[in-house]
Amino acid sequence: MELKDSKTLFDDFPPVTVEQWEEKIRKDLKGADYAKTLIWETTEGFPVKPYYTSEDLNGLEYLKTLPGEFPFIRGYRNGGTHWLIRQDIPSIQVDTANETALKAISQGAQEIGFNAREITNHQHIRELLNGIDLTQVAINFFGSRSYPLTVELWLYEITRLGLDPGIIKGSIDFDPICYLLTHGDFYISLDNNLEEAEYLVKNLRKKLPQIRVIHVNGHRFQDAGSTLVQELAFALASGNEYLARLTERGFSPDTLVSRIGFTFALGSNYFLEIAKLRAARLLWSRIVEQYHPNDLSLCRMQIHCVTAQWNKTIFDPYVNMLRTTTEGISGVLGNADSISILPFDISFNDSSPFSERIARNQQQIFKEESYLDQVVDPSAGAYFIENLTDSIADHAWRLFQEVEEHGGMIESIKQNFIQDTITKSRLQKENDFARRKLLLLGTNQYPGLTDKMLDKIKADRPETPEAPSAYTKMQPYRAAEPFEKLRLDTERYIDSGNKVPTVFLFTMGKLAMLRARAGFATNFFGCAGYQVIDNPGFKTVDEGVDEALASEAEIIVICSSDEEYKAIVPEITHQLKQQRSTLIVVVAGYPAEIIEELKKAGVDGFIHIKSNLLEELRSFQQQLGVK
Repeated sequence: MELKDSKTLFDDFPPVTVEQWEEKIRKDLKGADYAKTLIWETTEGFPVKPYYTSEDLNGLEYLKTLPGEFPFIRGYRNGGTHWLIRQDIPSIQVDTANETALKAISQGAQEIGFNAREITNHQHIRELLNGIDLTQVAINFFGSRSYPLTVELWLYEITRLGLDPGIIKGSIDFDPICYLLTHGDFYISLDNNLEEAEYLVKNLRKKLPQIRVIHVNGHRFQDAGSTLVQELAFALASGNEYLARLTERGFSPDTLVSRIGFTFALGSNYFLEIAKLRAARLLWSRIVEQYHPNDLSLCRMQIHCVTAQWNKTIFDPYVNMLRTTTEGISGVLGNADSISILPFDISFNDSSPFSERIARNQQQIFKEESYLDQVVDPSAGAYFIENLTDSIADHAWRLFQEVEEHGGMIESIKQNFIQDTITKSRLQKENDFARRKLLLLGTNQYPGLTDKMLDKIKADRPETPEAPSAYTKMQPYRAAEPFEKLRLDTERYIDSGNKVPTVFLFTMGKLAMLRARAGFATNFFGCAGYQVIDNPGFKTVDEGVDEALASEAEIIVICSSDEEYKAIVPEITHQLKQQRSTLIVVVAGYPAEIIEELKKAGVDGFIHIKSNLLEELRSFQQQLGVK
């Protein structure tokens, strides 16, 4: 068989113009509104078209750059993505943390993050790092009460071991702006924080030249409910604030930029997360360029990524593995330098050796079985992703400029601009999840009806009392919590000796409609942990009423078609309430023309696609006495 020359391979396929595509789409839509039907509006505030062509790449100047070239949108490395697998260890017990780290390293971890809260002397740091080859494994410290002390102890141990400090890699999580947002005030004071930053940069410039001493925790914004654009803009504004404040104190940009690292969250919006990381490198290189470094290579952004927590769930927790898998791949394809995949059960328990192993192995599979580390910037040139990158960069830059107009990141926090912007985004997300415009599988859609989680939640997690603060705090947010509270309340109600709240599906009429609405009602009430009794369909009202009463269900949901409701609902409702007046009768659907008529007949409520699921279930909980 003769193969065609690559230059003529596609000659048999004539090009299709945008006009031809548009004409075909309009024909297939049969008069439906193109924009409303096919244009997707992201929560970031920009539209996404149903398709893109090469024409959509016109005007994107950075497309001609290669990996390793300014503005570094395509990453820094040739020959593959080569990110590092990181495991963060939250334990403050030195011996436990060391044991976990050694096991993680033996099973593939290339970076370790240690909680340094209780590391206060030489013995602690020696025990914590015991057995770890510091020349091969990057070490990162977070949670320290005094980062100057932490790095001095770290340097002491490096010296004691006779190692060359110049080859030691890692970071400390020194981020006063994040502390201000999460605690509502500075740690001691702004001046004290800047003096600490000065000390860290000045003293470690030669002692530990590869250690990043300032870290921008951009992931905190997404885990408080921000959009991806807000996360990126506020992270950039934080980084710029550190550059501005410290250059004012006499540091050169060349000294500073190599000392700053960033962490971004990886959420479930797969393509947007890839584009966000590409846009981050583009914008940071433009910001650093304005400080006139002597070497443009210093404009590189060091990116660590961690899987988001705001979208993780307690119920159906193994779905979290699927979420973190796509999130991790987003980080890889977005060219992150290192990635932490959090254990799937971290939302409700201390991570276990099993869940930690799964999290590590996900990245091992990316490398060893999927060969994702063998390709350089695989998303480059993709019409869709390149346009997403441009849109995110454009909107993030506008928001960044808005922060600068408020006087920078710190002044914006003092004025509540940052907090109010994120709160507005979070409230919109809460509403979208409550109305199921956004879905969390297993939580607000397709719940596991038999799942019980109350006994699996770690009980000894004391709540920290709210301390007074000078400024509004940025609150952590997890979208599933309101739904989980409903379901856990149901479990507690049952454990207290009460009957399981039961829903009986009164199915009757056209088979297609009764099945569709029965499925909808099952999902609806399953989200609160109720028992749902389904039925194949009753031939007569009397037969259905007898079965419904015999079930001893508290809620009866009538499932049929809108055109049949007028005839059967009043009769069903009358017979049911005549024999048991406390029954709650609900109609699946919203037959608008006869709503008032059905209400007069005794119907207590309607559940439908536009219902606020959260509010409706709270109402049913109240009526049933579930607290």
